[in-house]
Amino acid sequence: MKRLSAFAALFLLFDSLQAEVSFITEAEYASQLYHSPRGIGCHKCHGDQGEGRLIASYKDKGEDKVFHPPAINQIGYDAFVDAMKKRQKGMPRYFLTANEIKALFFYLHQKESDNAH
Repeated sequence: MKRLSAFAALFLLFDSLQAEVSFITEAEYASQLYHSPRGIGCHKCHGDQGEGRLIASYKDKGEDKVFHPPAINQIGYDAFVDAMKKRQKGMPRYFLTANEIKALFFYLHQKESDNAH
């Protein structure tokens, strides 16, 4: 009986240690998600830090036009979530989970949270 209890204690200790070890950090996950959420990364249109970038300049019916996705690193969390849930002109639908959206917001505001600590 003592042997079984020792085994059970060892198993519980090992199991609790496993919970503390992660294959990837939250920051690494967020970065990978930002750079390739579903095959094409946010950075392609919104820039490496979410600052927005010019994708194309073109003429349409003789009028100069630009395709310049907005900066997304300066908006608050609620506005960010709303934008991710709505259909946006020119933006693919990713069908991200709530946790994925949180991770993306974390990635874009990581420096702010680092400065707060």
